[in-house]
Amino acid sequence: MTDYGRPVSFGIFPTPEAANLSSLWEAVHIADQEGLDLIGIQDHPYQRRFVDALTLLTAVASRTERITVFPDVASLPLRPPAVLAKTAASIDLLSGGRFELGLGAGAFWEAITAMGGPNRTPGQALQALREAIDVIRLMWSGERAVRYQGEHYQLAGVKPGPQPAHDIGIWLGVYGPLALRLLGETADGWIPSIPSMPVADLNTRHGIIDEAALAAGRDPAVIRRLANVNGVITDHESEGFLRGPTDQWVDQLTDLVVNHGIDSFLLWPDGDLIDQTARFALVAEATRSAIGARTE
Repeated sequence: MTDYGRPVSFGIFPTPEAANLSSLWEAVHIADQEGLDLIGIQDHPYQRRFVDALTLLTAVASRTERITVFPDVASLPLRPPAVLAKTAASIDLLSGGRFELGLGAGAFWEAITAMGGPNRTPGQALQALREAIDVIRLMWSGERAVRYQGEHYQLAGVKPGPQPAHDIGIWLGVYGPLALRLLGETADGWIPSIPSMPVADLNTRHGIIDEAALAAGRDPAVIRRLANVNGVITDHESEGFLRGPTDQWVDQLTDLVVNHGIDSFLLWPDGDLIDQTARFALVAEATRSAIGARTE
């Protein structure tokens, strides 16, 4: 049983298809107005059907009043970390402190290299991710000038700024043991996708993060545990995990919080985005009540 006692958040993970922006805008409006907390946008710059994730997040922030936005997750090989840090700080300032930074080491390397990015081995990708976290935090530090000498990234007396409006969290979309240890040592959140990440494996992964956090002198409970959840909310009987009516969703999300350590959920729906976002707002409200009753 793993429950870190953190407040529970809910949001959506809409696909940034250029041909479907009208539905996305309607879903974003519903999410902001109906009490959801987060909007995450996947970042695949090489995907011809997608608009640019960070540009879209800026537009989403400008069209909303209260919801937090973040890349889910930014493709580090195609986003130089010093520039990414400035972009993140800029969106945070423009949105009044409503931006967080999801970050990934890279995937789909053939597509990345086709766009001019590097082709990294797993070890190189992990080292680059470690260096990028250092570089990004230096760029948010408020120091007069910063230097950094890494294998993949360097800073040569750059003057960082502007500083973000709040302390932006760095949330990693990683799965392997070495990357999870890096997360526990240095990062602020974990973003797996369910059911791509089997529920049965979650607590083992939490254990790796927690052990590394404790070894680094950190409280594991300060690390957020978010999950992209794929499924569909229906009016009929269950057709499997996260495929069924509202009551099923409430029970299964509550179990993920109380017994599997997840504190935030982003819906990645198989059904109609607008309909599913409205339904998920009801699921979120009922799940908050259920978790309160289970933990009192």
